Amino acid sequence: MFPKTRREFLQLSASTAAAATLAKSSALWGEAPASSRPVKAWLTSATQKFAPIEAPKWIAAASKESESIHIDPATWYQQILGFGGAFTDTSCYLFYQLNPQDRKALFDELFGPKELRFSMGRTCIGSSDYTTSIYSFDESTEPNPELKHFSIEHHRAYILPSLRMAREINPDMFLFSAPWSPPAWMKPNRSMLGGSMEKTYFDSYAQYFVRFLQSYAAEGVRINATTVQNEVDTNQVSRMPACVWRQEDEENFVANYLGPALERASLDTKIWILDHDYDLWGRVLDELVTQRSTDVWTALHGTHTTVPSMP
Repeated sequence: MFPKTRREFLQLSASTAAAATLAKSSALWGEAPASSRPVKAWLTSATQKFAPIEAPKWIAAASKESESIHIDPATWYQQILGFGGAFTDTSCYLFYQLNPQDRKALFDELFGPKELRFSMGRTCIGSSDYTTSIYSFDESTEPNPELKHFSIEHHRAYILPSLRMAREINPDMFLFSAPWSPPAWMKPNRSMLGGSMEKTYFDSYAQYFVRFLQSYAAEGVRINATTVQNEVDTNQVSRMPACVWRQEDEENFVANYLGPALERASLDTKIWILDHDYDLWGRVLDELVTQRSTDVWTALHGTHTTVPSMP
């Protein structure tokens, strides 16, 4: 029966988790342990916050026709790059409010090979909506096409150390990065809150990406993929870092500025598109079938779509 309430959904999810744990195949996960740890579940709702609830006990299905969930780990339907979350300014700041021992224990639990094994991370090119302050990597008060004031200094205190620690625990960590807004001076409204991008600065913005990727690499953090913009189709009512990109502008920027700039800098970072909701899938098809975008797609070894933003 389909769950009708949030509690029923969580209980069903817990059952699924238990089934997945007990039905691990040697081909996918290795041999399952002789005894599994008990499943724990918590509930957050309008009236409760992280309240423990009793998880349902694992019960083998009486038959395939019964109302139950059947998991066959030997059957694969798609490839999954990985699971993870966002290394935002605020999350990394909170990591570094912990003492070193607790922080290491937390990262071991999140990224350790015997724990959650998160293998993907999203980073922010400048500030996002989860940030301790609004900033870019070039805080010029006037237009600065040469990026004379470029700096990632803000990220050295706790963001880069968090990324390095995660990679030390899981060397296969895949990192992709997105800007919530270009520097304010690249936009007509001269603000990182809302607005759109000025075409005049496309070349400077491509170099902004290159400088970011090179600066991170110099700090020991290689970025595997980047996107042009977090949520390309909304300005967030100008209440947070955001930037609207028209489809033709994104095509132009990727094909004629960002792609060539990454190639000239010998960067193999992939360019991902549709860093937004899935209902814009038609935009992806339109961009990929244009000759300009296809040239860059081929040169950069594949353009991909991403999942919506992870808070």
